Amino acid sequence: MSTPLNRISPLQVRERAACMCEHGDVCTSLAPGHALHLIQARLASATPADWVDGIVESADALTGDLVVRTLDGQTRALWNASGAALEAAPGTPVALHARYGVLAVGRVQFNVAAA
Repeated sequence: MSTPLNRISPLQVRERAACMCEHGDVCTSLAPGHALHLIQARLASATPADWVDGIVESADALTGDLVVRTLDGQTRALWNASGAALEAAPGTPVALHARYGVLAVGRVQFNVAAA
């Protein structure tokens, strides 16, 4: 006689899933604004013409919100859960790859979501 398997429905699994950054730990999600995926970083570096330079206007380390003004005058409101606002204080020069959602602060890159 075999033991019946207790299966969890996909809906229950999705409801239980939470990124560790919500609990103060390292980001485990690859959703926009969370951890940067290797493929995302490679796609951004493979399309150098899509990078736009900018200056951080405001950064809130508690909420992860950033406002970047590009050199052509556009303002971009961004969000990141993995510390971009800690690295990019107001006045910091950055590069934004809007197509793949990557913000470069010096040599460090972050996955960002449009806020």
